[in-house]
Amino acid sequence: MKGPIIAVAGVAAALVCAGTAQARDQIRIVGSSTVFPFSTAAAEQFAQKSGMAAPVVESTGTGGGIKLFCAGVGEQHPDIANASRAIKDSEKAACAANGVTEVTEVKIGFDGIVLANSKQAEPFKLTIKQVWLALAKEVPVDGALQANPYQNWNEIDPALPDDKIEVLGPPPTSGTRDAFVELVMDKACEEFPEIEALADDAKKAACQTIREDGGYVEAGENDNLIVQKLEANPAALGIFGFSFLDQNIDKLQGSVMDGVEPSFENIAAGDYEISRSLYFYVKNAHVGVIPGIKEYVEEFTSEAAFGEDGYLADKGLIPLPEAERAAVRKNATSFTPLS
Repeated sequence: MKGPIIAVAGVAAALVCAGTAQARDQIRIVGSSTVFPFSTAAAEQFAQKSGMAAPVVESTGTGGGIKLFCAGVGEQHPDIANASRAIKDSEKAACAANGVTEVTEVKIGFDGIVLANSKQAEPFKLTIKQVWLALAKEVPVDGALQANPYQNWNEIDPALPDDKIEVLGPPPTSGTRDAFVELVMDKACEEFPEIEALADDAKKAACQTIREDGGYVEAGENDNLIVQKLEANPAALGIFGFSFLDQNIDKLQGSVMDGVEPSFENIAAGDYEISRSLYFYVKNAHVGVIPGIKEYVEEFTSEAAFGEDGYLADKGLIPLPEAERAAVRKNATSFTPLS
C-alpha cells in the first residue's frame, strides 16, 4: 500500500495538464440506483451550503459504478461510488490493480428490498419460499429438480392470486439483485432438502439461477420505469428498495413477507428480514485534488443528513444506531482506508 502523499501527487499529475492549473471542479458520483436519491439530496445540500458546484450523480447500478470507480485514478474516473451492498474482494483487487489503492468505505444506513405492486390490485402476502418457487429456473418436482413449471401464483399456493407470475426486477449488475439473491433466493433454498443435498457448486447454481422464460423480467436500473410498468400491469410485481416504495406510496404497495409488512419501523427494528446495508466509497487519492469531496462527505455523514431525524430519513433511509453513526462519521471524515 502506497502512502497518501504519493497517491495525491500521482492524481494531481494526472489532473493538471500542460497550460492549465485547474482540475475538474465537480465531484463525479456513480453507482447504486437505491443510493441515488440519498446521494442527490446530500449533493444539493452540499452545493447550497458550500457554494461549490453540485456533484454530478449518475445511477449506473452498484456493479457498474464500482467498475467505473475502480478503473483508475485521474479526472476521467469517478470520485465516489454508491453501493447497495459491500464492495466485493474481487472489486477491491480490481481497484488495486488499477492504482486505486486507498478507498474509504462509508456505511450510510439500511434499506429493505420489497416486492411491490400497483394499488389498483390486491396486496400480496408471500413467503420467501413462495418467491423462490416463482422465480427459480429449476425447482423440485417429485423429488428432483426440473424446469420451473409454475406459470400462475395459485399453482404454487391456492391462497395466492390466479394471476400470471411476472416479476420486474434489476439486472445482474445491480446491488439490489445481489442482495435479493442472498437474502431471498439463498435463504429459501434452506427449506428444500433436495437442494441442501447437492454439492456446493450445484447448490449455488440451483439456489441463485433465476428463470428466463418470462416469469422474471429484467427491467434495467431505472426504478421509475418499473413503476410505470406496474401501473400498466396491476398483476405484476416489482423488486426495488424500500426507499423507492416510500417515494411512490401513492401508487404502489409493498407485499407482506413472512407475515411482516415492509415499513420504516419494521426494517429499523430488524423485523423485516429482507433488509441490507447501504454504502458509498471514496477514492482517497482524489481528496484535496477534486474540490469539495471532504465537504461532501462531511455533509452526508452529518446528523442533519443521515441522523435519526435527518433529511435522508424523510426520503426513506433507515438510520444507523447513534453510536455506529458516530464511528462511521469519524472514519469517513478522516478518510480511513479499507484494509
